[in-house]
Amino acid sequence: MYETFIVLDSAQQVLAKMPAPPPTPLITGDAVSFGVLMGVLGLIFYTSSRKSGFWAKFYSHIPALLLCYFVPGLLSTFHIIGEESASHIYHIASRYLLPAALFLLTLSIDIQKIIGLGWKALAMFFAATVGVMLGGPFAVWLFSIINPEWVAGDLWKGFSTVAGSWIGGGANQTAMKELYHVNDTLFGTMVVVDVIVAEFWMIGLLFMAKKAESVDRWLKADTSAIDTLKHTVEKYARENERIPSLADLMIILGIAFAVVGASHFFGDHIAAWFKQFPWAKSYSLNSAFLWLVMLATVFGILFSFTRARELEHAGGSRLGSVFIYILVGSIGMQMELDKIFDNFGVIMVGVVWMLFHIAFIFIVAKIIRAPSFFLAVGSKANIGGAASAPVVAAAFHPSLAPVGVLLAILGYAIGTAGGYLTGEMMRLIVGG
Repeated sequence: MYETFIVLDSAQQVLAKMPAPPPTPLITGDAVSFGVLMGVLGLIFYTSSRKSGFWAKFYSHIPALLLCYFVPGLLSTFHIIGEESASHIYHIASRYLLPAALFLLTLSIDIQKIIGLGWKALAMFFAATVGVMLGGPFAVWLFSIINPEWVAGDLWKGFSTVAGSWIGGGANQTAMKELYHVNDTLFGTMVVVDVIVAEFWMIGLLFMAKKAESVDRWLKADTSAIDTLKHTVEKYARENERIPSLADLMIILGIAFAVVGASHFFGDHIAAWFKQFPWAKSYSLNSAFLWLVMLATVFGILFSFTRARELEHAGGSRLGSVFIYILVGSIGMQMELDKIFDNFGVIMVGVVWMLFHIAFIFIVAKIIRAPSFFLAVGSKANIGGAASAPVVAAAFHPSLAPVGVLLAILGYAIGTAGGYLTGEMMRLIVGG
């Protein structure tokens, strides 16, 4: 009997040390979760359309796009919507709605005008890359002095995966995990750092888009090329738009999702072909998602030289914007604010890292007088990749979304090499 009590007591001690299971979400079904998301988006747009009263004053300070991002995040944080459902909805939005949006938004674009945006767009993109590559080692060095435990041991290997993600994307992050043999527990911690810190910077960028004119004045930036592009698109739409018929909408959706299907088909095959080359992984050329967004954008560019461009007259880019807003909500649904305190130390390293990146790109933008649009999209093309760079670009103007895609694709190409160099600098600092 005494031995039985000892066994039971030991079992109770083990159970007490085990982490508590996560709370059961109020809503677990994908369909219901998506319905809640769409209801939230509809409510935000309804209130933001008010021309007077409280809501008019509220949205004069808070961009609607920010609420489309943040409110779904609260649904996940307070376990109203489950993590699994949020992940499923994001997968559909990023693999189907995002490429469709890229195609529709690119249809009406003037490619020559995009090229005419000039060298400052690339300058700010590479400034953002350098900001990430220097910010990581700086943060590790700083905390090796302030609190060495937060950067001790093999944590530099985990931070290298963050560098891969913040320069390129998920494929580059995975490449760094495999390169340095980062264990799953450490990798999971770094994913939390990556997501939380990057999402808060996303919120900052959306605020900046709302105050772009003020920021541009402070930067003393020349925004003439961007303004010309926006005015060209607006003038084209204003002179040719019409009330869409049912046939128009079905044709727009039919062509858009046919292009999405073709992009998936060819993208999967191209990615599979590149997998036979070991070097292709370093440039994310074996990533089906990379080819998906590239092909959808290329199809949009090609179709913009045909009569398909007339689909814009019936609101093609507006439907594309609808898809972008759904994507924004699905991204927000994956933001769990309550996890901030679970990994406080490494998150603080990530925060300092991000602050260095932000300070660096603002200094460069001030020196070369680059517009806030180039600063924001250059940063997000690194930090967020093809899923969120067009969202930030579209926050400035829907016609600018393709610029975010093109720069994000460049980020995929250099993400692994940049992540490796950043990891090696951090290793030298901690003596790993």
